[in-house]
Amino acid sequence: MIEKPWFVFAGGGTAGHLFPALGVAESLRLQPEQIDISFFCTNKPSDKTILDRTDVEIIPQSVRPFSAKPWRWPVFWACWRESLSSCRRAFQKRRPAVVVGTGGYASGPPVRAAIQLGIPTFLLNPDAVPGRANRYLARQGKLAGIFAQWPVTLKHFPRGTPVLVTGCPVRRSFRYVDRAEVPSIVESFNLDPERKTLLVTGASQGAKTINETMIELAGLIAAQGWQVLHLSGLGDRDRVTQAYAKAGTRGVVLPFTDRMSSAMAAAELIVSRAGASSLAELLAMAKPAILFPYPFHRDRHQWHNGQVLVEAGAAMMLEDLKEAKANADRLRPILVELMEDDRQRAKMGQLAGALSRPQAADDVADTLWQASKGG
Repeated sequence: MIEKPWFVFAGGGTAGHLFPALGVAESLRLQPEQIDISFFCTNKPSDKTILDRTDVEIIPQSVRPFSAKPWRWPVFWACWRESLSSCRRAFQKRRPAVVVGTGGYASGPPVRAAIQLGIPTFLLNPDAVPGRANRYLARQGKLAGIFAQWPVTLKHFPRGTPVLVTGCPVRRSFRYVDRAEVPSIVESFNLDPERKTLLVTGASQGAKTINETMIELAGLIAAQGWQVLHLSGLGDRDRVTQAYAKAGTRGVVLPFTDRMSSAMAAAELIVSRAGASSLAELLAMAKPAILFPYPFHRDRHQWHNGQVLVEAGAAMMLEDLKEAKANADRLRPILVELMEDDRQRAKMGQLAGALSRPQAADDVADTLWQASKGG
C-alpha cells in the first residue's frame, strides 16, 4: 500500500497563526492525490476550538513561549527539548512530504526538526515585519522558502533568504461571496438588511480597548442610522450589549464567530485590529476599514501591517491610546465621515481589493505540492 503524502503545519497560539495555514490546507485538498494534513499546535484551548472544525489531525505540543524572565528559562528549555525530540521521533517514524511553520513559538520545534532531517521546510510570514519565531527560524538552516504577504517584508530578512511574495492565504469562504446573498447573510445575524452595518472586531479573542471605545460611541451609530455587528470576546459581551441597548442602537454582540467571511460580507465598514491574517481577509472582501493596531507589541508589527493599507488608501488607522475616551474622541469624526460618504467607502474598498492577492492559498499550495514531489 502506497502511503499518502503527509503535509505538516506547525504553529498556533492565535487565530492568525492558524487561518492562513487552513487556507493553504483547503487548496492542498484540491490536488489530484489524497493527502494527510496535521497541525503541530500549542495546547491552548483556542487552537483546539479552531482546528476541531476542520478535517486535519491535531497534535498539541508541550512547548511554551519564551519569557524575558530568567527564572522561567529552565522550564522553557525543558519544554522546548521535549517538543523537539517528540517532533524528531514523529518525523523519523513517518517522513513528512513538507513542513510549514505558520508563526509563533509552536512553529519552532517542528521546523527545527524538519531542517535537521533534511525535509523540505517553509515558513508562512504574513506580517509586514517578521515575528521573533520566524526571524529565529530563518537563521537555523536551509529553508525552501518563506511566503510573505507584502514586498516590504523582503528588507527584514538577510539578503539571499528565499522570500516569495505570494500574499497571505485566506480560506475559500473569503474568496467566493455571491453579492446577491448579502441581504440574507445580514438577516442570518438577526440584523436589518435595509440598514448599513458597522462590523467591529478585536480578532478571535476580542479587544478590550476597542470594546470600551465603542461603548463610548454607542449612540453615534444609532444617530447615523446604522447598525452594528460587534465581536467582543467573552469578557465584555454583556457590557457592550447593554451599552448599545441603552443608546437605542440596533446591534448584535457576539463573543466570537466562525462565520467571519459572512460577518465581513454583511458590513459596509469595519473597525478592526491589524493582525496580518485579518487584513488579508479584509482585502479579499474589498472592505474599507478603520484600524486600531494592538498597542502592546514591542515591535509594533500590527502598526506596520496597517501602514501598508493606509499607504494604499485602503484604510485609515489610529493609534490605540489604551483609554476609551481618548480613543473615542479621535474615532468619532472619522466614523461620521465614512458613514456619511458612500463614495469614499467605495473607493477605499476598491483600493483594498486591488491590494489583495486572492489566489495566494492556491499559489502556496502549488509550491508545496511541487516541493513534495522533489520539484
